[in-house]
Amino acid sequence: MAIAIDFGTSNTVIARWNPATQQSETLSLPGLSVISTQNPPLIPSLIYIEDAMRGEVVVGQAVRDRGLDLKTDPRFFRSFKRGIGTKIQGFLPELDGQRVTFEQVGQWFLTEIIKKLLPTLPEVGQSLILTVPVDSFEAYRHWLGKVCQSLPVEQVRMLDEPTAAALGYGMTDADVLLVVDFGGGTLDLSLVQLSPDIQAGKKPLGFILKWGEKLLSESSAQRPRIARVLAKAGQNLGGTDIDNWLVDYFATTQQIKPTPLTTRLAERIKIQLSLQKSANEVYFNDETFESYELELSRDRFESILKEHQFFEQLDEAMTQVLQQGRRQGVEVKDIDAVLLVGGTVQIPAVQTWVHQYFDTKKIRRSKPFEAIAQGALQLTQGIEVKDFLYHSYGIRYWDRRHNRHNWHSLIKAGQPYPMSDPVELFLGASVDNQPSIELIIGELGAETGGTEVFFDGSRLFTRNQAGSQTSVQALNDKQGARSIATLMPSGHPGSDRIKVQFSVDAQRSLRITVQDLLTKQILLENQLVAQLS
Repeated sequence: MAIAIDFGTSNTVIARWNPATQQSETLSLPGLSVISTQNPPLIPSLIYIEDAMRGEVVVGQAVRDRGLDLKTDPRFFRSFKRGIGTKIQGFLPELDGQRVTFEQVGQWFLTEIIKKLLPTLPEVGQSLILTVPVDSFEAYRHWLGKVCQSLPVEQVRMLDEPTAAALGYGMTDADVLLVVDFGGGTLDLSLVQLSPDIQAGKKPLGFILKWGEKLLSESSAQRPRIARVLAKAGQNLGGTDIDNWLVDYFATTQQIKPTPLTTRLAERIKIQLSLQKSANEVYFNDETFESYELELSRDRFESILKEHQFFEQLDEAMTQVLQQGRRQGVEVKDIDAVLLVGGTVQIPAVQTWVHQYFDTKKIRRSKPFEAIAQGALQLTQGIEVKDFLYHSYGIRYWDRRHNRHNWHSLIKAGQPYPMSDPVELFLGASVDNQPSIELIIGELGAETGGTEVFFDGSRLFTRNQAGSQTSVQALNDKQGARSIATLMPSGHPGSDRIKVQFSVDAQRSLRITVQDLLTKQILLENQLVAQLS
């Protein structure tokens, strides 16, 4: 039995592969999933922590059913996915004597879902696929991998959300697909080319991150087929940002204090405006006993989007992915289909924006919520994803001109893996009798202002930073991990002392080999520095 989980900022979707029908199907978990005639079963990505010491939590629709999301309460979390793997500015609560992190909250959420799955699907232990945003730092992927180690599953794989969506739409007659995945927390665009074997529906082997011995022996004879990622781009922008903009709008126009309740009402108004020209919700303040009617027209809603440079950010991501595609020889006219995924693509203004770039006949939007989870299941049916590194990787150095640390890129974004040839770096001692050489390796984000994650009261926000700084996450900046070479005899300035070779293998493992040029000894050979998956 194969299970896929699309862990989203606003909603989480679970799908399984039915061996009897040879089809994927979306699962509903009693108490956790929202039952709706308009949408497939969705689990709201909400969590309420009843006891942090014991890990006792309430998740999904059960949070709403008990009204735990309506008041300002430090035990209630929403949009917590955005905080995982990032540096948070602001207040993180201490509950039951321990500091609560977003990584711990995310782990409780996923663990609770798996716990609810087990009684209904005894075979869930066989295979699990988890999807990740295209713009996620490796810290997020590494966190997700660590969470998987504690789950009762033998096989674990990860796949970029837009690539999964391309497989989930089942476009067997298409060659090149553009996926616009616009959910609660991120905008991800991915240009994917399917091999002829995938288009014909053949079944080979997928990319593996964790595999039990039994499953490995059963599948070792299968041959892979390729879904090649040609280009990808992302923005830390989603439906949660729009909800916050609407809350701020009503706070300004009607002096309504931002609360979890007003955020929920703003979300409802946003959803209504996807179906009708105007929307309204009634708000009751249980402290002042005053009631307000929140009204908004679609035209005013779109004006609010423009005021926050919403469409400029969409254009930036689209321009980036199309430019990458051109470097691969793919023009706009070569894109066979455009697949819309995620709740935010339901907004008419977003659909209009997409139509500015592509012919209506190419655009598909019939599976906005299910495509990612159902597409991820294709990995269990034998599809290998041929991918590249979305971020660059480099080393930290002292910039004498600006009198501060800076970063030098060694492995460029867009590098396919496994790498055929390593990148070489020569280093020397900087002082007399230097006993060792340290090197701090980092993951370099896009050369923009980066994204700041911060709290405003109890609300979690993201904001694009001004300027041209490169956002960086160090991979080995901790005690005992920085030193890459012990020099015997000690080093002296004036000449190169060591040669360092950097490479990334098929499992996205960043590895180094270090040679002492003076003694001709290999100090480190193919040493794992960081797991990039």
